[in-house]
Amino acid sequence: MTRDEYYMTIAMAVRKKANCLGRKVGAVIVKENRIISTGYNGTPEGMTNCLDGGCVRCKNKETYASSVGYDVCICVHAEQNALITTARFGNSIEDAVIFSTLRPCFDCSKAMLQAKVHTIYYIHDWQHPTGTLQEQYLLVQDKLRGGVTSVSVDDPEADWANGKVPTPN
Repeated sequence: MTRDEYYMTIAMAVRKKANCLGRKVGAVIVKENRIISTGYNGTPEGMTNCLDGGCVRCKNKETYASSVGYDVCICVHAEQNALITTARFGNSIEDAVIFSTLRPCFDCSKAMLQAKVHTIYYIHDWQHPTGTLQEQYLLVQDKLRGGVTSVSVDDPEADWANGKVPTPN
């Protein structure tokens, strides 16, 4: 098992705690070959979980088109949770590497760029749903010094993680 596969399998384990009705995402931040933070997507601490109806956007998916309604979505992305946790505990992430089970969205990519993350690795691709914004999204990711790279890892729970089948019992 390569180093990248190792950290990505940990990100896959972390995503099992995700409580979003949509995608289940896990992220691991690694600095100097040590895990300094993990995160999964879900509602903020102390709020009703998405799976229990806590997020209006997730609860009423038919009301919101793709990339619409994020201003009422209370879910925090896996990468955001990992970044926030490092800040909360006073750890620098400059030159860190992030392993995420999903290619980070536009907002998470901007945050990682601003935090001076070096490289992003992901398993499942994500494209900006508004075609005209895809170029801007890629422009942000292209500014990461180490780039954004897909890692080929077997993911037996890919359909579940990408919201295509219900949560397994």
